[in-house]
Amino acid sequence: MRPLVAVAISALVVALVVGAGVGIDWALGPHPTSTFATCRTAPQLAPKLYSGPPPTCIDTRANYTGTMRTTKGDITFTLLTRQTPKTVNNFIVLAENGFFDGVPFWNSQDWVIQGGDPQGNGHGGPGYALGPEPPATNDQWPVGSMGMARFPDGTISGSQFFVLKSAWPGGNPVDVYNHFATVTLGNDIVSQLDTTDRILSVEIKRS
Repeated sequence: MRPLVAVAISALVVALVVGAGVGIDWALGPHPTSTFATCRTAPQLAPKLYSGPPPTCIDTRANYTGTMRTTKGDITFTLLTRQTPKTVNNFIVLAENGFFDGVPFWNSQDWVIQGGDPQGNGHGGPGYALGPEPPATNDQWPVGSMGMARFPDGTISGSQFFVLKSAWPGGNPVDVYNHFATVTLGNDIVSQLDTTDRILSVEIKRS
């Protein structure tokens, strides 16, 4: 009987250690607020890498705003839920689960700043792409417009996004960039951002 008792005790110890590890991981990880408690990512394959886009958790008829805290200051924006519901849902889920926390702005030009890549080199993302969400009418891109990055093959990134510092060169873009938000406060901060800066956190509110 003694070997069986020893095996049972060993199994119990292992279970407790594993359970403690899971508990610590849960405690240290980000948790969506009560408003977005159902906003979970698809199964995680590795840090900031998922098996696919998240399920829809937002009310596509509701209005949402966000505050992006950066190393230069805060940027407030309105999410264009009705125009790009899947992109907005994806952005909210990633934000609520801490995906953007600490991520750098990797590309800066006179007219645009780009971030959302956990690798910080323009090649990273959450492990999936987004489908195009073209506007129903002629889409205007004023200063402060936020859209998703497109790769050379036309794929739309699942996490990399950009913010316009000034007008889009040559007028509004011809290709689809999933125009999902517009800055309402902090365009002066946007204009100062460069590749030495990073995102500290993103907070979303239902208004």
